[in-house]
Amino acid sequence: MLLPDHSTEELEVGLLLEAINARYGYDFRDYAPGTIQRRMRNALKKSGAANLGDLQHRVLTDPDVFALVFSSLTIQVTEMFRDPTFYLAFRERVVPMLRTYPHIKIWHAGCATGEEVYSTAILLAEEGLSERTQIYATDISSAAIDLAREGIYPEQRIGEFVRSYSAAGGKGSIQSFLTTGYGNLTFNQSVRQNIVFFQHDLVSDYALGEMQVVLCRNVLIYFGTTLAGKVISTLRDAVCRGGFLCLGRSERLPNRLDLGFEEYVDDERIYRRGLS
Repeated sequence: MLLPDHSTEELEVGLLLEAINARYGYDFRDYAPGTIQRRMRNALKKSGAANLGDLQHRVLTDPDVFALVFSSLTIQVTEMFRDPTFYLAFRERVVPMLRTYPHIKIWHAGCATGEEVYSTAILLAEEGLSERTQIYATDISSAAIDLAREGIYPEQRIGEFVRSYSAAGGKGSIQSFLTTGYGNLTFNQSVRQNIVFFQHDLVSDYALGEMQVVLCRNVLIYFGTTLAGKVISTLRDAVCRGGFLCLGRSERLPNRLDLGFEEYVDDERIYRRGLS
């Protein structure tokens, strides 16, 4: 297998992305070029195709090869209470505002395999807000959504879960939200009952409306400037007046005032939409 030089590679990756968009309706054309090229090289190696041209042919004719490429392009990165100081800030600054709502709707956009969704659900349970909260958790990958919906993780991750929960200001024991057995950790129904998981493409699908909180953390970093702007518009449309938009640490909301947001907790990239 020969990898092409960078100029040829860029052209061939572009053609392959065009083919994926035309054949399957998934648009990766304005993702960050460096990220896409690295992930496409990984897909090429896994596929056994001779080159990117051969891979394009296989993607168009073999759904299994497309699934392999799609999986490589949508690598899932998440963890329980990722960036614990974010959850501390959320608990201290956002939760008091959420208490003023009779019903709370939260959208986790780009939820990957669900760990951060369950982190939010646990935090809200500890703050006594579970009964009036509905969480919508979405991702472009149906495989990731299936894993997230199951809420089952390897038992050897318990140490990681405990450390992150504690660092994020957990008020009790994370084990009280889990059942252990057969080498797995399973989140209890009490944590899962107010979460709806479904597939959603931030690039092409509609915005979920009138959310008190939208979390889209560490997703925009994979998009090019134009696509990031489009997705930010989608996220903005989902946040109700006075609601909150939460991004990842390496992300920042451009032109926040023009978009109607103010910095609420700057260090943790928590923004609040204006009331007017």
